[in-house]
Amino acid sequence: MPVNAHPAEVGAQAPDFELQDQHGTPVRLSRFRGRKVVLVFYPLAFSGICGNELSALRDRPFDDAQVLTVSVDSMFTHRAWADREGYTFPLLSDFWPHGQVAQAYGVFDEAKGVALRGTFIIDGEGVIRWSVVNPISSARDIADYVKALADIH
Repeated sequence: MPVNAHPAEVGAQAPDFELQDQHGTPVRLSRFRGRKVVLVFYPLAFSGICGNELSALRDRPFDDAQVLTVSVDSMFTHRAWADREGYTFPLLSDFWPHGQVAQAYGVFDEAKGVALRGTFIIDGEGVIRWSVVNPISSARDIADYVKALADIH
């Protein structure tokens, strides 16, 4: 797994960041303090596994948590994909500096220039409470997110 760091640790403070969503609106992680966040890194928009994963998130809303998704795609790519697929949660662009947020979370694949499939559940205090990191070729199971969210108070 050619990444530049180890994944952010459960129990650690989640690295704060600000990225633009598919509408060009700045979104800062710390703005969601007081609420759980499901932070989902994925390699690229318009790809099969990524589309299936994000569609599962779209079809299974989390009432008690904010979903934020992150890839190195541009804001314009995210907008086209969100419009086509009906994604209403923020698709955040880690385009420039290229992969900086994925690097901060230890899920950036330097050789491929994209994020691994990393998911971090962050509590209302900004602490990482659960995570999973899969290789680019391996999809995550949304049922794992549901169980992890239920276990976090």
